[in-house]
Amino acid sequence: MIPNVLTLAGVDPSGGAGVFADLKTFSALGAYGTGIVVALTAQNTQGVAGVELVPASFVTQQIDTLFSDVRIDAAKVGMLATAELVASVAAGLRRHGLRRLVVDPVMVSKSGHHLLQPDAVEALRCELLPLAEIVTPNLPEAGVLLGRAEPRSIDEMRIAARELHKLGPRYVLLKGGHLDSAESTDILDDGITQIELHAPRIATRNTHGTGCTLSAAITALLPQIPSVIDAVREAKAYLTAAIAAADQLAIGHGHGPVHHFHALWKK
Repeated sequence: MIPNVLTLAGVDPSGGAGVFADLKTFSALGAYGTGIVVALTAQNTQGVAGVELVPASFVTQQIDTLFSDVRIDAAKVGMLATAELVASVAAGLRRHGLRRLVVDPVMVSKSGHHLLQPDAVEALRCELLPLAEIVTPNLPEAGVLLGRAEPRSIDEMRIAARELHKLGPRYVLLKGGHLDSAESTDILDDGITQIELHAPRIATRNTHGTGCTLSAAITALLPQIPSVIDAVREAKAYLTAAIAAADQLAIGHGHGPVHHFHALWKK
């Protein structure tokens, strides 16, 4: 059975991140994608010019209307800018008994625009992380969630991943892309065992939406692959290939998107 998966995120008009990127990723990996919009942005590959939030009550209406009709096998949460939005989404997902949730704690855009208000951080910790099958922070996001400086080495990543696990998710995927190293190393932690996942660091400026794409890939693969570890490995391999093919695209003048359909489109 083809899985139905959901993204709850903002809209990036350039298509590199947010809902549009998630739907591309779902489709590329064999899942039927659905989407609930929680924010509208005015942005391109060079930066974010503005953000308009969808009222929390309407986000709730979107959730209830979708779940009343469509079986959702897994979902991911991206940009949730306020505590009210976090609470509405968490309540809706609990109400409908969603069992497989990926939380991508989007806080800052590639261009440095802050997308998460301070009051939403505590709501993320308390409302969403305990519901998560897996949370996928990068190093700056891990620092914010833990209220400390971001990890700056693999050893510090290991400590931070275990501390993040104590906040309630079943798995933590702490992404090491911000480290200055030849490889991009992530730490996957289930509270007992930690696994290092390695990928080559690819020389390209076209890395817009990598976090969205990775979390969406995990969401698409969780219903299809019995092992969470194997689903994460395959998702990371997909993202690495999408980054490697990114220069085949010519989108904008800043940080362009990865190539979500690298394996499907004719070169």
